[in-house]
Amino acid sequence: MHYTSGNYEAFVHASTPEDENVDKKSAYLVGSGLASLATAVFLIRDGHMQGKNIHVFEELALPGGSLDGIYNQAKQAYIIRGGREMESHFECLWDLFRSIPSLDYPEETVLDEFYRLNRKDPSYSKTRVIVNRGEELPTDGQLLLTPKAIKEILNLVLTPEEDLQDKKINEVFTKEFFESNFWLYWSTMFAFEPWASAMEMRRYLMRFVQHVATLKTLSSLKFTKYNQYESLVLPLMSYLKNHGVKFHYDTIVNNIIVNRSEGYKVAKEIQLTEKGKKKDIKLSEDDLVFVTNGSITESTTYGDNFHPADQNHPLGPSWQLWKNLAAQDTDFGHPEKFCENIPKANWVISATVTFDNNDIVPYIEKVNKKDPHSGSIVTSGPTTIKDSNWMLGYSISRQPHFHKQKPNQLIVWLYGLYSDTEGNYVKKTMPDCTGIELCEEWLYHMGVPEEKISEMAHAATTIPAHMPYITSYFMPRALGDRPKVVPNHSKNLAFIGNFAETERDTVFTTEYSVRTAMEAVYTLLNIDRGVPEVFASAFDVRMLMNAMYYLNDQKKLVDLDLPIGEKMAIKAMLKKVKGTYVEELLKKYKLV
Repeated sequence: MHYTSGNYEAFVHASTPEDENVDKKSAYLVGSGLASLATAVFLIRDGHMQGKNIHVFEELALPGGSLDGIYNQAKQAYIIRGGREMESHFECLWDLFRSIPSLDYPEETVLDEFYRLNRKDPSYSKTRVIVNRGEELPTDGQLLLTPKAIKEILNLVLTPEEDLQDKKINEVFTKEFFESNFWLYWSTMFAFEPWASAMEMRRYLMRFVQHVATLKTLSSLKFTKYNQYESLVLPLMSYLKNHGVKFHYDTIVNNIIVNRSEGYKVAKEIQLTEKGKKKDIKLSEDDLVFVTNGSITESTTYGDNFHPADQNHPLGPSWQLWKNLAAQDTDFGHPEKFCENIPKANWVISATVTFDNNDIVPYIEKVNKKDPHSGSIVTSGPTTIKDSNWMLGYSISRQPHFHKQKPNQLIVWLYGLYSDTEGNYVKKTMPDCTGIELCEEWLYHMGVPEEKISEMAHAATTIPAHMPYITSYFMPRALGDRPKVVPNHSKNLAFIGNFAETERDTVFTTEYSVRTAMEAVYTLLNIDRGVPEVFASAFDVRMLMNAMYYLNDQKKLVDLDLPIGEKMAIKAMLKKVKGTYVEELLKKYKLV
C-alpha cells in the first residue's frame, strides 16, 4: 500500500491483484457502519472480489452505524443522533462515492449529485454564535487570539506526536486561548472539550488549517441533501446488494481467535451469536477479516417528550470484542483508554426536535436570517449559544431532512458540550431532561417569550439520545492505544474505522472511516493503486499565509502586536523580499 497525490493514479482502475487468489477468498466484516460498507465496495471495485463472498455482521437490525436517520414508528418521531460536516478535501470519501450511483438521479453518481447540490446551495452561516436569548454575538467573526495564544497554537503544531502522549488540550493551552472566539468556534464545530487529546487537537490544526478563514461562516463545509442515512448509506447498500454482498443482522461477533506463531498473526476463527444462536466460523489465510473496533454510538438509549433517555449502559458488543482481541496481543490496542473513565463534563446528549407547525419559524428567521422552509441549508453547521450553561448548539439542515417528511414539518438537531451543568431555564443537567425540557431550554435561548415556551415545546416532538461514548474518539491517548489498520505481521486481519490508527488524518470524520477501509483493503490484497494522501494543507505556504492573516483578525504583518525586536525583524524581512515573488504572495494574502 502506498500514498499518492494528483491525478496520475486518481483515475486508474485497479487490476486484479496478482498472486492473491481473489476468487478463492472470502471476507468477513464486523459492523455495517461507513468504514465497513466502504471496505466492501473497495473489495469489489478495486480488489475484484465477488460480492457473494463478502459477509457483513451487524448487531442491530439495520445498517449504517453512526450515519443514521430514521422515522421511529414506536415514538412517532424522526431521530438523528448527529450530522456530518464534509469538505472538498475528503479525498478517500469522494474516491468512494464517485463509483456509487445516486438513488435520486440514477444517471449520476452520489459525488455528482453532492457536487451539484453544494454548488447550487453553498454552505454559509449568517449567524454563528448568539447570546442574550437570540442576539448575535457582538464579536462574531473575530477570533480574538492574543499573541500568547497564537504562539501556543504554533508551539502545539511544532510538537511531535510522541511528545504529546496522554496530554490534554488544557495542558498545552492557557486561559487566554480558551477565552478566545477561536476556541469557541473550533470546539463547537468539531466537538472538542478542554480535557480532550492534545495529540488529536494538533492533527486537527494541521489537517484543517484551510478552515481558519471560514470559522465564522462555515463556508468551507458541505452537506448532503437529506440525512446521511438516506443520502449516503442507502446508495451504498443498493450498490452492495446488487453485487450480492450478504448481510447478517442481529449478529454479535463475540471474539476472533488469532493464531500468533512463526512471527505472524492469522485470524483463525470467528465466534459469533446470530439471532441468539452461537456459531463458529473457521478461517484460512485466504479469508480476510475487517473489524470495526469500538463505536461512538454503541449502547445509545432514547427518551421521549416525557421521559429522559436511560443513563444506564452495559458495555456494548463492539467494545467487548475489541477488549477480547486486545487481550490476545498488545498490537491490537488498548480499548480501555477510550471506553472507560470518560469525564462527566462532556457531550453525551443530542436531541431531535420535530415541529409540526410554523410557530418557531419567525424566531429562526430572526436569528439565522434564513427561511427554514426555503430548501436551502439553514445553519450550515452549528449555531452556538455562548451563554448557555450547557454550551448548547443547534443545527438545521436543508428541509425536508427526510424524503417522507411532511411540508409543514421542521427538524432541528440539538447538542450540548457540557452535560454536568444545570440549564439556564430548565434547572437540570441535560441527561436528566425530558424531551420537552430540552426543547424548552433551546426555545428560551432562541428568544421565545417565556409564556409561550411550554406550549410550543409540548406541541413539538423531541427525542433525547444518550450516547455514553460519543466523545471517545477524543480521549487522551498514547502511541499504540489504537491498533494500526493492519497490525504488524498480520496476514488476514485489519482494523477499520475511527479507532484504528493511520497517520496524519483526523477522527470523527467520514473521511477517516473511508481512509482506513481503503488502506486495509489495499494492504491485505496488495492492490496496485495509490491511496490518496491526507490533504497537505499544513505544507502549503499559501494556506499558512491565509491562516496567519485570519488568526490575527485580519491584520497586516506590520500591525501585529509584537515585541519591538520581532517588529524590527518583520520590517527587515519585508525589506529583504521587496520586489520578489514572496512579496507578491504576501500581498495576495493581505499580509502587506
